[in-house]
Amino acid sequence: MSSRFVKIVLYRPEIPQNTGNIARTCVGLDIDLIIVGRPSFSLDDKSLKRAGLDYWEYLRLKLYEDWDEFLGRENPNYILLFTKNGKVSIFDTKIVEGSYLVFGRETEGLPQYILDKYRDNTVFLPIIGNVRSYNLANSVAVAAFEAYRQIFGH
Repeated sequence: MSSRFVKIVLYRPEIPQNTGNIARTCVGLDIDLIIVGRPSFSLDDKSLKRAGLDYWEYLRLKLYEDWDEFLGRENPNYILLFTKNGKVSIFDTKIVEGSYLVFGRETEGLPQYILDKYRDNTVFLPIIGNVRSYNLANSVAVAAFEAYRQIFGH
């Protein structure tokens, strides 16, 4: 298996426990984690490390100051933006090797200028019950495992 089959991108995450849990998923699936913009917490935060448990040392983490630096350094070929108002369900979206799966802030999502630029690449997780949105760590896990299933077939 390629160690870089997809990359998870978090835009200015706000809750350390979510980022810690996402880091743990990334280590478990051997996925790079990219954080764009300044998080609302220190990356030395105890709750972040506690959620990531003792796996934090195995995480491949990249940090970028802003969206433009991310684009310039990573030069992504295929970006999927996850938003509750996405154009296509994750189950109708083709995830390919090398995809960047991008997630916004817990309270605000992604900035409108990013959503506008990549409108055709917006993806949603179906919500049929009475909730506004899903937890960020859970959404990343669903997307990461769906990517794994699509790319590796199991």
